Amino acid sequence: MEARSTSLKRLKFGKLKVVRRRLLQQYEQQPFVSCLAGFYSCRWKRYQRERTEPGKCCCSLRECMFFPLLVAAFCFSLVFLYTWGEGKNDYNSFDWYNYGNLGYWFLWSLVILIVAAVLFAYISLLLVLAMCLLAEGQRLYLHWSHKIGTFLVLGFSIACLFALSILWRDHRKTVRLSFQVTAPYLHIGAIAIMVLLAWPVAFHAIRADKKVTQMIILGPYLAILLFLFLIPLGMYSPCIREMGTLGPKPALIGHRGAPMLAPENTEMSFLKTIEHGGDGLETDVAISYDGVPFLMHDDTLRRTTNIAEVYPNDAGKAASFFSWDALQKLNAGKWFLKNKPFVGMGSLSKADQKQAMNQSIYTLSSFLRLADSHNKLVIFDLYRPPEKHPYRNLWLRKVLDVILKEAKIKRHLVLWLHNSVRSFVQSVAPGFQHTMGRKAPIEDLLKHNIVKLNLVYTDMSSEDIRSKSKHSLQKITTISHDLPESP
Repeated sequence: MEARSTSLKRLKFGKLKVVRRRLLQQYEQQPFVSCLAGFYSCRWKRYQRERTEPGKCCCSLRECMFFPLLVAAFCFSLVFLYTWGEGKNDYNSFDWYNYGNLGYWFLWSLVILIVAAVLFAYISLLLVLAMCLLAEGQRLYLHWSHKIGTFLVLGFSIACLFALSILWRDHRKTVRLSFQVTAPYLHIGAIAIMVLLAWPVAFHAIRADKKVTQMIILGPYLAILLFLFLIPLGMYSPCIREMGTLGPKPALIGHRGAPMLAPENTEMSFLKTIEHGGDGLETDVAISYDGVPFLMHDDTLRRTTNIAEVYPNDAGKAASFFSWDALQKLNAGKWFLKNKPFVGMGSLSKADQKQAMNQSIYTLSSFLRLADSHNKLVIFDLYRPPEKHPYRNLWLRKVLDVILKEAKIKRHLVLWLHNSVRSFVQSVAPGFQHTMGRKAPIEDLLKHNIVKLNLVYTDMSSEDIRSKSKHSLQKITTISHDLPESP
């Protein structure tokens, strides 16, 4: 009787140990897996998770249907981040587009870049968590909040890519060139990703109980890997050319000076361009109400001066309706330090900050004398004064008087861009280098004595450059960013 009682106690104690062991297994601490499942599924406790049985699918049918959307969101966000990152040369044009529609200046391009980077990092983190959970043999369950986030990233990326395809439809030729330039880095990155995926792919292929399932897992992986190993055979670098096939070097023109280093269209901006070795200076010319040609890009003075402080009631008035005495009272540099109009602007030295704070509106005469003294090319857009302006019909004559009689710049330094009175200008001012701002047949260019072209970098292919170089035409591209720092 006593022996039977002892064996019964041992049996009960053994069952308690089994129950205890199972409870420990169910609630045991697994910090790494807990963090993975917590961030991915919001399932922080052990009993909420479920391991994948050998030969079984890693997730439910619903999760299997959603996982391709997660991968698609990753791909589209990567493509958009890459496209927007490579499009940095056009950030200023994009911000100008928004300025024209919204009426105030803001670095929307930088905001979009930050948002794109954050969304890509978020989707990448979800994919990394999923791969780690698969490697640990855990069943996938993406929390509903992350599913909403995935849809938002996917929708945002597709919408932005669609918008860019419309806004930058003229830049499609540069997409292929961009891929060619960055191909080695993209290739190395893709191989690194495939190496990281090797373990979870092999793990699930081995655990699969059917050969068909194994082929479904391994087939695409091996196909992509083979593609990555063979793709270098078809890579082409536009930087490698045969002797004699490269056209003449484009002249480097400071667009409104060096607007990332100094306030645009000011003396400081043009001096910075000269300091950094620019071949020439570009600007915009307007006429004051009393007939003084001055430098101003915008129709109004709101963006680049303190007119709201000096003449608050006339802030929206056209710049050409102010007399030169009134324009001289405005500061043309404080806005630059306050608004920082370009992405990636470096910090200015104290001396440069002080100099920028004291910039004023620059006259065409002073601009030409500065260029002439440093033997720099000049090119400018001429803006006809609005109606009811006293110099509306005399503005070109006024500009030519300043060039020929007042500033007396060497004529071969002037790249004459204005097209409407080209024949008249050629007769009264021989020696100007006549420049065309649009593409035209070779015959038309030679007929009008055009010797240079001023075009956006996307408007001419390599074939166009080589063709026109045979006829002694040189392509000139004005740039919207500052010249590079000297080493």
